[in-house]
Amino acid sequence: MLAFGPIPSRRLGRSLGINNIPAKNCSYSCVYCQLGPTSEKNFERRVFYEPENIAKDVKRKINKAKERGETIDYLTFVPDGEPTLEINLGNEIDLLKDLGIKIAVITNSSFIWIPEVRKALAKADLVSLKVDSTRESIWHTINRPNEKLHLTSILEGAIDFTKMYDGELLTETMLIKNVNDSEDSIEETCNFISKLKPSIAYLSIPIRPPSEEWVKPPDEEIINRTYQIFSEKIEHVEYLIGYEGNAFAFIGNVEEDLLSIMAVHPMRKEAIDNFLIKANANWSVIEKLLHQNKLIKLTYQGNEFYMRKLKVN
Repeated sequence: MLAFGPIPSRRLGRSLGINNIPAKNCSYSCVYCQLGPTSEKNFERRVFYEPENIAKDVKRKINKAKERGETIDYLTFVPDGEPTLEINLGNEIDLLKDLGIKIAVITNSSFIWIPEVRKALAKADLVSLKVDSTRESIWHTINRPNEKLHLTSILEGAIDFTKMYDGELLTETMLIKNVNDSEDSIEETCNFISKLKPSIAYLSIPIRPPSEEWVKPPDEEIINRTYQIFSEKIEHVEYLIGYEGNAFAFIGNVEEDLLSIMAVHPMRKEAIDNFLIKANANWSVIEKLLHQNKLIKLTYQGNEFYMRKLKVN
């Protein structure tokens, strides 16, 4: 099955996934990968599937979705490996353009130093770049790349890509406890990502069983601090911490609405006060959620913040 979904995606709305790479054909073996370790880290790009077969299966799934009355916001290259390993990625995107649905590519960025890869990615309406760290030692610890890859080239390639790309650019940074969550490391990563000028910079944590058992998310205080540091230099920052349901589904229930918001953004006390006034509610709602261990209270630079309590193993 080369196409799957459509499925709900916080980043992309209703997304029809495109699996253009067989499982675990990847240039990385990330310690947090839910698919387990990569047995052989690829470096050579090649043909995995014929572009015509990809397009045929995508069209089939689109027709089935239409029959069920389901909408599709994006056709998303998000395979079980690294999508830019496919040498025909640009051709695959070209074949899907006439379908009239936006196209997204979720990449680990490892081949963005290659001009042909940048050219292929530039055809997509949206590209999400992985940037877990700008430090060589941390990059090796977290992403465990193919030995032929070089972080400096990848970072330079990302900068070059932003100069030629006129679509929507996202970044995603996975935070790992005691690895890339120190304040100086976070500031370095933030400084680099700010140069990319993404429309949204996402901060992620491991929420599914990782490849390595030692991998844990940072404490809530560290996650909040990271958000604040990123927000000082990047206009739009969001959590991508994978709570169940749709984090943007405002249904008129004050508790659910607050939990949805705070799964994406920490809220300052004064923002919550304003929200409660609009909802004809009072602070007892917050006290209840704190007592139920659904929210956590934090402080940063003298300000009082509230965020959703993490649910991780």
